[in-house]
Formats: sequence, structure tokens, C-alpha cells
Amino acid sequence: MTTQWPDLPLEAWADTRTTLHLWMQIVGKIRLAASPWLNHCWNATLYPTATGLTTSLIPYGARAFQIDFDFLAHQLIVQATDGGTAVLALQPQSVATFYRRFMAEMEKLELRVAPHGSPNEVADPIPFDQDETHRSYDPEYANRFWRVLVQASRVLNEFRARFIGKCSPVHFFWGAPDLAVTRFSGRRAPRHPGGIINLPDRVTRDAYSHEVSSCGFWPGGGPIPHAAFYAYAYPEPPGFAQARVKPSEAFYSGDLREFILAYDVVRQSSSPDETLLDFLQTTYEAAADLATWDRRALEREHHPKMGG
Repeated sequence: MTTQWPDLPLEAWADTRTTLHLWMQIVGKIRLAASPWLNHCWNATLYPTATGLTTSLIPYGARAFQIDFDFLAHQLIVQATDGGTAVLALQPQSVATFYRRFMAEMEKLELRVAPHGSPNEVADPIPFDQDETHRSYDPEYANRFWRVLVQASRVLNEFRARFIGKCSPVHFFWGAPDLAVTRFSGRRAPRHPGGIINLPDRVTRDAYSHEVSSCGFWPGGGPIPHAAFYAYAYPEPPGFAQARVKPSEAFYSGDLREFILAYDVVRQSSSPDETLLDFLQTTYEAAADLATWDRRALEREHHPKMGG
């Protein structure tokens, strides 16, 4: 079980987490800049793979390309549809060095995409091409982080399959960063107040244009100094913070306005899948029931596995 759900203490890899977060922002901003806009920023996200994280296919004129983090070989790989390939080693190096080397490889492939040059959703952002401060990369913890994403993605996809209304993919937002899946009631939401650090309010308001119940995994930071699963609703219905959810270790954070379940509670459980699914299901039910979602129209009772 510890192999499937590896230990991921934030203090052991905090510097690597910060550096890797910024590298992922650079790659994610390439996808964002080159892709047609999708509602809720779904054109910007990354996705877990058998080796790491991918942008999926990005259009570029009559060509296309994708960018992959490989946390087994510890490489960043750019693959174009005309056969062009570039490989960049993932190793201790500053964000500025990573950015310079990555953009040079993109130029060699004649993929001229100009990403926005500064981080989002971080305090005191340093432009990527000037950041000599963040330079850590521990391959062991990068690999563990990916392995957690694989397990979390698997369970989140099982949870997603219970819903037949509008629902996001299970995808990785490089802003926070977090792995997330979001369900929608179908109703418009009140205008979001914005105010997320270093994120334009128009982006936040597009993301929360409609009522949502959202959940996911976050490696931790700030008021939650450990890896955790989370769940929240927007708009938050009255009584949500007082809802009784499972497991008993889950709690409501007034700072984040989210329910939080420590990753270690799931990891150390006798049945991590069931523990996590209980958390996802009960927090969703609290949001949907208190906001009077039409659950009969949005959910399905059975989850058939389609054969070939």
C-alpha cells in the first residue's frame, strides 16, 4: 500500500515542489498560448500519464505537438507531429536556466510560442527568465508526487463516472497546483468576487460562471502544510461548513472555505480508495443537497463497465 500511495511529506521536498511548480507553469502557459480558448480554462491543463504529465496535443498551424514531463526517466520531452523531438533533462537548475533551455529547444523545432513570462497564483512572482532563486529538483520526490497523482486520478475518475451532468475531465491545474474534477448543476452562479493572488479576475469569473461542486488533490502549502484532498462549492450554500462528512478526520477550513482531508489519512487507511470516495461523495452530497441540485437528473445509480 505504501508503494501505491507513497509518503509525500511537504517539508522533505518543499524546494523541489516550488521549482517544479514553476517549470509546470512554463509548460502549461505554452499550451494556454497556443490552444483555442475553452470555458473554465480547460485548454490550459495537464493530464497524468503512465510516466508523468502531458499537455496532450497542442495545435500549431498545420502541425501539432505535445510536451511531456517524464518522472521515470526525468526528462521533459517535446514531440511534434512532423517527427521533430527535443529532450531536456530534469535536474537541479534554476527556473531561468530551465526556461532558456526549453525555449531554445522549442525554437530548434520551429515551434515559436510565446508564453506569458511571469508566474500566476504565487506571491512575489519572479519572471521566469530572471528566476535564479528556485533551482531544486529531487527525482525521488518528483517521482513520488507523480505516483500520488496517478492514484488520485484513478479514484477521481471513478467518482466522476457517477455523474451524467456537465463535468470537467480529471485534470491538473498548474496554477495552484492541483489535480481536480468539477461537477456543475447547470445553473448560473453569482458573479465571483475574484481576488485570487496574481490571477486576473476575468479568469476566475469564467471558471466560476456556473454553480460547481469541485474536489481534488493538492500537494500542500500555506495554511495547509501537508498534502491533502479538498472539496468545495461555489457558491457555497448556507450550512455547508457545518455539514457532516466522511471520514471523521475531514474538517472544514475557514481560511480556504473548503473541506480538507489529509493525504496521510487516505494513504494509511486500510482501504484508501473507499476512504477517499467517502470524502468525495459526502462533500458533494452536502453541496448538492444544500443547494437543491436536481440530483436525480444529474446522477446515475449504476456504473456499467463497457466491454469490447
